[in-house]
Amino acid sequence: MFEVLSNEVLAPDLHRLVVKAPRVARARKAGQFVIVRADIGDERIPLTIGDADSEAGTISLFIQAIGASTRKLVGIAPGGHIRDVAGPLGMATHLEKWGRAVCIGGGVGTAVLYPLVKALEKTGNEITTIIGGRSASYVILQNELKVLSKNLFVTTDDGSLGEKGLVTQVLARLLSDPEQRPHVVFAVGPGPMMKAVAEMTRAEKIPTMVSLNPIMIDGTGMCGGCRVDVGGEVKFACVDGPEFDGHLVDFDLLRDRLGTYREQEQAQNHVQEQAKCKIGRGLA
Repeated sequence: MFEVLSNEVLAPDLHRLVVKAPRVARARKAGQFVIVRADIGDERIPLTIGDADSEAGTISLFIQAIGASTRKLVGIAPGGHIRDVAGPLGMATHLEKWGRAVCIGGGVGTAVLYPLVKALEKTGNEITTIIGGRSASYVILQNELKVLSKNLFVTTDDGSLGEKGLVTQVLARLLSDPEQRPHVVFAVGPGPMMKAVAEMTRAEKIPTMVSLNPIMIDGTGMCGGCRVDVGGEVKFACVDGPEFDGHLVDFDLLRDRLGTYREQEQAQNHVQEQAKCKIGRGLA
């Protein structure tokens, strides 16, 4: 059992849980993840380790409540417990001193981007961070990333915070400015955003890494559910990734695979909603 020490709402349906997990905290490296289960028999959920404190023995998990299982996790109050936290899993981020690094996060992908920015800055890179969201309430970790970045740009679809538009329009400006042109780019977020970033940097021959989120079950490469096509080869995101060369990823296949079980997920969520106790809610 792993105790939840704090549960903070960062954005609509997005929580940051600080969990007591000493062995994971000591072993974790940037880019790795854990698989958690709220209780016995529950769904296994892969989550990036957003931060870790080896001395306190804690890890931070960013959880977006999009289904019954994730809603159950974010509903655990401080003092409650998560049944299983398995990890750290996956390959750690390859780090070196590239020079100027542009780090791009879209929506909840910013939570995955955060530990990467910390590691890149600590390695001695000059960081420019671009984060975006649908509106101001969906932009997260702005203050934390500002501390680590030489430049921080914020975009929103509706213009309620920062610049109105997409993260890619900021990237386009940086690519055209010799003083800000990156030596490496990292992108985390929705597939279409990562694909667009990779296409922009491909023409400029700038190394670009993306973090993929395919369907994942066991996290050890046994089930094959998280397989992706990278450079014409089958890779497993749980053991070969989750970070890959964005210029080699088949994003169209990734999009198709992400939608494979959408109908089943919706049906399961409906069943779990219907099974909730209706005492005190009146008759339908």
